[in-house]
Amino acid sequence: MASVRGSWTDRARNPPIPPNSGSGVCMMNTSWRDNQHPSFILFISSFLSANSYRLNFLPIAADFIFNNGGLSVAFIFVTNWDCDNGSAVFDRAEKLKRQFRHLYVVVSVPTREQNDSFNHSYFKYAVELGSPTFVPVHDPEMGFEKIVKIAHAHGVCKRQDAISMMKNEREQAVQGMDLFLRVVTSIPGIDNHDANALAQAIGSIEAISKASKGFILENTDLSVDKAERIVNSLFSVSKDEHHRFGVLFAVPANHDYFFDLANFIR
Repeated sequence: MASVRGSWTDRARNPPIPPNSGSGVCMMNTSWRDNQHPSFILFISSFLSANSYRLNFLPIAADFIFNNGGLSVAFIFVTNWDCDNGSAVFDRAEKLKRQFRHLYVVVSVPTREQNDSFNHSYFKYAVELGSPTFVPVHDPEMGFEKIVKIAHAHGVCKRQDAISMMKNEREQAVQGMDLFLRVVTSIPGIDNHDANALAQAIGSIEAISKASKGFILENTDLSVDKAERIVNSLFSVSKDEHHRFGVLFAVPANHDYFFDLANFIR
């Protein structure tokens, strides 16, 4: 059984991770749970709840799997290092690292003897640095705090990557729309309102150049004179230019979505 310190309740009430930072799911291996002291399972449950994680008990391969921000992180959690059976931990880690892209092995080594034994085994089995990452700790409570911090950090990075990608898409959409407006408004008598109407109703420069006067009149509020100017101006563009404009200045019909998204991110 894992030893549990008397201060676990205070640590559960005052978790080191900001409240509401998780909002994810933690899956605990049922076999692992059955081998722990009930008070430690209560500590884990309280700690997860304080950090907005939902706990599920499942027969999973790892001891814990966290899903935070759409990214899964797996953990082997050794709450009491066995000096006589270290090989079992490393064999299991070698097997699971092929199954999980993000795998960590957290090992509790409360005594000097256990710490020395773990270090000896680590170098004996020639573990490749970071494949997986081993995290030795002084006690199980500290070990689980480390687990939640690692899972949370992965989730934050995942969300930041998603936000960066959306920002890049927004910048590309804004640049594309700017180029689109410059091309269309270069036609005499066509202003930004006309260009936006064409983008919404028809789409890219290439699509507009292929549209008939009747189609433009039917789908926009442009006048007959403006529709004729657009057809006459863009109809003379060569096929190569069609392709170039279509690739560079293509604007989706729902391009306002990008501007709504930009306001959301800002």
